[in-house]
Amino acid sequence: MRALPASRRSTASKSQKTWLHSLIQSSPARFALLVFTGLILVWTALLSLPIATRSGEMTPLADSLFTAVSAICVTGLSTVNMAAHWSLFGDLVILTGLQIGGIGVLTLASILGATVTRRLGLRTRLLAASDTNPARNSKGSSESQAVGLGEMGGLLAAVAISLLVIEAVLTLLLAPRLFASGYSFGESLWYGFYLAASAFTNTGFVPMPEGLLPYATDTYLLVVLALGVFLGSIGFPVIFALYRFVIGRGWHTHKRIGLHAKLTLTTTIAFVILGWLAIGALEADNPGTFGHQNFWQTLMQSGYMSVMTRSGGLGIIDPSEMNGSTMLVMDMLMFVGGGSASTAGGIKVTTIAVLFLAAYAEARGYQNVQVFERSIPNEVIRLAVSIVIWGATIVAVSTVTILHITKLPLDVVLFEVISAFGTCGLSTGLSEALPDSGKYVLSATMWAGRVGTVTLAAAIAATSRRRMFSLPEERPIVG
Repeated sequence: MRALPASRRSTASKSQKTWLHSLIQSSPARFALLVFTGLILVWTALLSLPIATRSGEMTPLADSLFTAVSAICVTGLSTVNMAAHWSLFGDLVILTGLQIGGIGVLTLASILGATVTRRLGLRTRLLAASDTNPARNSKGSSESQAVGLGEMGGLLAAVAISLLVIEAVLTLLLAPRLFASGYSFGESLWYGFYLAASAFTNTGFVPMPEGLLPYATDTYLLVVLALGVFLGSIGFPVIFALYRFVIGRGWHTHKRIGLHAKLTLTTTIAFVILGWLAIGALEADNPGTFGHQNFWQTLMQSGYMSVMTRSGGLGIIDPSEMNGSTMLVMDMLMFVGGGSASTAGGIKVTTIAVLFLAAYAEARGYQNVQVFERSIPNEVIRLAVSIVIWGATIVAVSTVTILHITKLPLDVVLFEVISAFGTCGLSTGLSEALPDSGKYVLSATMWAGRVGTVTLAAAIAATSRRRMFSLPEERPIVG
């Protein structure tokens, strides 16, 4: 077989580069979906290798795919015993996957590109910008952004530094406690780093064979894990904004924390407190959960579980033992999730905040939605409505499908599906009992939840279309 001439090979290579550059510039969202899906396929192949298991046998495709999606999507749901099934190689593959998924595919690509070229070009800035806000390039997005295009270099540095520093500090805080509980020095360091990465990336995988149940009343360890999950769930733009405000070079320049950071922090803290009170009150008399505990233990564990619904997934209580009312509350909290451009999933706290503000403005008869001395554009409100509708649709379709496959109660299936969509990882045990068809459905739900409804919509409608005409208005009756 004759090889292609050098000129033809050069032409083909140039055309491929041109196509790739065109795809990146015209639709970063589609490029992200391709890279994201490609990573999942690669991780599935790696986890299917015999070397990835302790037994030396190949993992079935449904289980390796589910674990790959759960790792890359930083979900934490599993269909196998994570501590007993995977070898050291498998654990390293999973740990690498959750780190990549936690910081974002395009953000990682931008960091690597800037490291190699030692400069941050416009294309790299656009890639990073689309990862922090996929709707940036949509029509009407010319308003002030949470992170400006010129600040992408600082944001990327904040992502890399915060990931390294926060996980290192969490490891140093967790390892001594694990060592004191009986693990060897090497095991304590490894488990501490694994838990630190799992907490900050909001994944929820636990490497210890007995899980976190032995530490259910350990205030110190639970507070450290909750702190890691909280920091990961507020998002890198918020961490970047707080850094600039407190110790950054812009102490005098950036005297004001931006609207996005204020909304994220306010709404996150509000939902944590509301979830804390609701879970504690609803489970106070449940003998399967908090009924046998004193007030302070109930207060601590209910607060911890409320933080885990941000997308943390490092649970210490079996949700299947909870009351149906508590599971419904946790469903709502998991559906909301954490902050935008964070390691958390869900529809995001800023989305629900914008909708509440819009409803309040409509009830008061205001023409504009205003908060913290800023106005929110109508395009953002429309986008928030779209995110909720698409998210609810994904959850509804997945729930109906798995209900039909398993014939199990609605509250159990709905909890597992929302945990998958919100990339939370809290589980009733349904994932391990699902047939292969159910595992594929739940894998697709995790994928859609992590990719995000905004990115999906941006990828499908890569180009903005304008109608050259407008039809007469007529108001339907709503409400």
